[in-house]
Amino acid sequence: MSVPQHSRFTPDRGLTGRMVTTMFLIGLVYVGFTGLLIVLLRGAWPLVVLISGGLFVAQFWFSDKITERAMGAHQVTPEQYPQLHGAVDRLCALADMPKPRVAVADNDMPNAFATGRNPQNAVICVTTGLLRRLEPEELEGVLAHELSHVAHRDVAVMTVAGFLGVLAGAMTRIALYGGMMGGGNRNSNDQNAAIAMVLIPLASMVVYAISFLLTRLLSRYRELAADRAAAQLTGRPAALASALTKVTGQIGAIPTKDLRKAQPYNAFYFAPALSARETASQLLSTHPSLEQRLAQLRKVSDELGH
Repeated sequence: MSVPQHSRFTPDRGLTGRMVTTMFLIGLVYVGFTGLLIVLLRGAWPLVVLISGGLFVAQFWFSDKITERAMGAHQVTPEQYPQLHGAVDRLCALADMPKPRVAVADNDMPNAFATGRNPQNAVICVTTGLLRRLEPEELEGVLAHELSHVAHRDVAVMTVAGFLGVLAGAMTRIALYGGMMGGGNRNSNDQNAAIAMVLIPLASMVVYAISFLLTRLLSRYRELAADRAAAQLTGRPAALASALTKVTGQIGAIPTKDLRKAQPYNAFYFAPALSARETASQLLSTHPSLEQRLAQLRKVSDELGH
């Protein structure tokens, strides 16, 4: 989960430590939850383990394809988007990292995201709304931000961490169905089913709540880390600050119904799909506030000036 040796993105020990801690804590909770299912639903435990393991592997292995499809992204060639590919080529050469696949989503909301289990299987995507609104230097700042996520491998961590909470809910439904369909003594089965119907949903909610809180804390830090790394790589923190200000302001003007469709994927976006009012009241946001991000970029600018 550390930055690959060949990448020129600045290593971030704080991010690495937070990723390791988040994965350990969520993994610990998840293992405990799976153990509870096995104890309560002895007859159904092979099904629980098989399905949960299969879903986890599929989510991790095909995370890039799943995210692309969910967000309506499609890969584009250098002939279709020469300026976009040119910017990615320059940044990858500057960072000395493999070039990810490049995709575009036909969406007026100005945004970008990166996904993939490792730098060799990553995809970086921008929306048509972003391409229309940003100047070349601003676009490079956003692309450098997303490439930083790929280089630091925090995309893979967020994919796994976020999915475990969702998987807990799916396992609950599977386990309850499997437990109540089991054979054996009817009275014993009825008693076990009643206990399971109380404890398993409760445990599932606890798992989801813990994973939700931990991923939000990690997500906010990783966004600050990506801003910092992008500004240091390009040497133009002002361009990234301009892009942040422009994107955040424009997102607030997007129709609410379109923002709601995008909100499940906020953790992956360059800026959250929230209205101005929601952003101000979002205590558990996936992103730090615009003020925090701009203040950090001003600090990086001062450091580069010295």
